[in-house]
Amino acid sequence: MDRLTSDTPSSTDPPKPAGWSPFARKGVIRRVLRYGGMVLLLTLAALVAGFLVFADSVTNMRPPETVKADAIVVLTGGYQRIEQAIELLRKGSGERLLISGVNPQTTPGQIRRSTRTSPDLFECCVDIGYAAIDTIGNANETALWIRDKGYRSVLVVTSNYHLARSLMELKRSDPVTDFIGYPVVNSDLKTRAWYSEPDAMRTMLIEYGKTVVAYLRQSIGWNRGPGLRSDREMPETGQQP
Repeated sequence: MDRLTSDTPSSTDPPKPAGWSPFARKGVIRRVLRYGGMVLLLTLAALVAGFLVFADSVTNMRPPETVKADAIVVLTGGYQRIEQAIELLRKGSGERLLISGVNPQTTPGQIRRSTRTSPDLFECCVDIGYAAIDTIGNANETALWIRDKGYRSVLVVTSNYHLARSLMELKRSDPVTDFIGYPVVNSDLKTRAWYSEPDAMRTMLIEYGKTVVAYLRQSIGWNRGPGLRSDREMPETGQQP
């Protein structure tokens, strides 16, 4: 006599789809993991290759020997940048200078004394921008200043590792103006093993990450915000562009 159990399919039961088979599900999971792993490896390889290209570009940057523009902007981050920009102003590389992203607690007099700039030059030809809080803010603050002054070419002074992202944000904020990069080289990265120095490596990795994010923002049209201080955060005596 035939014995029927609960596991024995009835002749009237419809066949189960192949997708519901435990073996089929495991196969799908294996394929997802395999392709996901391949995508992850390719992404990591692209990021590593991109970092090597970025690092090579930074280490080979040198300021141009002769340069001329309508005006100069320096993105704050150290007095060495400001000193270099003021020296370019003295030489006539631009007719006016914007120091963008200055801390609201820093006075123009403090900057002038720290950079040993003559009062006459500072009074006639230097503007202090207090609005920017990051590189996006630098770009927007500079764009407003350019629009107000009517410049068509601007020399951009900032650290060599910061220059690529700065130019990207500036061109995003003002596609019309001709921005000319002037990298400030703090040390000769080309002739020393900077990758063995934790601080140098950290700086390069962080800046590379920010550059990748800036590129993705530009590619997908994501607007992160103006990067500017509100009016109530601005110093009462600060010079605004």
